[in-house]
Amino acid sequence: MTVPPYLSERDGALWLNVKARPRAKSQELGGIVGNELKVKVTAPPVDSAANEALAGFLAGKLGCPRRGVTLVRGQTSSHKVFRIDGVLLPDAIARLAS
Repeated sequence: MTVPPYLSERDGALWLNVKARPRAKSQELGGIVGNELKVKVTAPPVDSAANEALAGFLAGKLGCPRRGVTLVRGQTSSHKVFRIDGVLLPDAIARLAS
């Protein structure tokens, strides 16, 4: 199993590096940019709307509850780090690849 550069496992959780693109036409994964996964969301970057949309989209994509996705770093940046609880590494790799 090859672990993509945007995903790591530590402290009993998964850590996901994201390059956010708010105000996109649709919500979707946009490929790998360096060591980050590009994620497009339709919400604007105003009053944490894009952060909430990102967390919700990732929870749906990974098949975990919204409360299992926590923004750790990058509240006002397009470069973000999320902590994902309740998802195993092989499952996350498969779900983010599809």
